[in-house]
Amino acid sequence: MISGAFDTLSHAMETYFGNSDQDNVSDDVALSIMCNTVTNMRRLLKNMDDIQARGNLMWDSAMAENGILKVGRVTDFQAHQLGAYTDCNHGQGLAVIHPAYYRHIVKDAEEKFERFGREVFGADTAEGGVQALADFIKECGLPTKMGELRSRTEITPEILRKVADTCNVIKCGPRELSRDEIYEILMETL
Repeated sequence: MISGAFDTLSHAMETYFGNSDQDNVSDDVALSIMCNTVTNMRRLLKNMDDIQARGNLMWDSAMAENGILKVGRVTDFQAHQLGAYTDCNHGQGLAVIHPAYYRHIVKDAEEKFERFGREVFGADTAEGGVQALADFIKECGLPTKMGELRSRTEITPEILRKVADTCNVIKCGPRELSRDEIYEILMETL
């Protein structure tokens, strides 16, 4: 349940950090979905049988992935293909990758990261928001390193090179990554 909820959070973050106009309503909705997802994930950590939290997360999931947030946008996240080469849990794989990825791009979209950190986690700075996300991942008991993923396929530098070489390189915000930078980000998670 927590892994699936993190996948929801991931989709909302990917939309939010993609290309958008100033004062875009999609950003506001994405931030609301992120806030609600975090709140309800914390409720589930206290009581996995909390039916209201589960219902809220289903609604968050529908909103994060039904296309409404993505209308007229190019979403971000260029290191998303880990599941194509391993059998790791998708949400857990994203939990491992997101903080490393965001540390690489935080300076490219400092205002957006600052707003994300403030509105979703109550952080004061852009970097503080990235750290708050990493802390939240730990709070949830999600993996923070590739070696913690339960994959029958060993995640090696060679596998990560394949991921980097075959992922979609997207011309979007905050900036386009090179395949070598994607590989570097993935290697930081070993």
